[in-house]
Amino acid sequence: MFSFTVAALVFGVIFLAELPDKTALASLMLGTRYRASYVFAGVAAAFAVHVALAIAAGSLLTLLPHRLLQALVGAAFLLGAAMLLLKKDDDEEEITKPADQSFWKVSGAGFMLILVAEFGDLTQIMTANLAARYDDPVSVGVGAVLGLWAVAALGIMGGRTLMKYVPLALITKVAALVMLALAGFSLYEAAIG
Repeated sequence: MFSFTVAALVFGVIFLAELPDKTALASLMLGTRYRASYVFAGVAAAFAVHVALAIAAGSLLTLLPHRLLQALVGAAFLLGAAMLLLKKDDDEEEITKPADQSFWKVSGAGFMLILVAEFGDLTQIMTANLAARYDDPVSVGVGAVLGLWAVAALGIMGGRTLMKYVPLALITKVAALVMLALAGFSLYEAAIG
């Protein structure tokens, strides 16, 4: 059964975790160079592939005993929070401009950039953890995909404006706090069994 609560929670966690990520900046750079709809089509398809892989991995984790699963999920959330808090700013990656700006060239460039950059990324790991935590792959998948797509759309359409009003450091700290809370809850559940 689809849970709007789980989907909304996952959306929030993934949205906050993805905002300070390099792929949000890559989406912004692609969006300033090419037609936004073409860029979004490629980026959205790549994020959907990543979420599907993460959901499959998270669903496999649910086969573990409950206490062990909660302990692993809690540890992964702690790791995710630490990664956000200790993350150094990455240098901007150079994006090569396709020779022509057809739909397939532009969306293909966006797809490949995100597919490679996001593999094993924090949000993919967090999606797998959330899928294991809630054992609700559809709700987690919908929330994660919508969160990633929302960040991509923000990056493509108005990332520069957003960053003028909301400091990236604040977004990172809020995402880390949410992950710390989820880690605490998961570890508490593992301890009380």
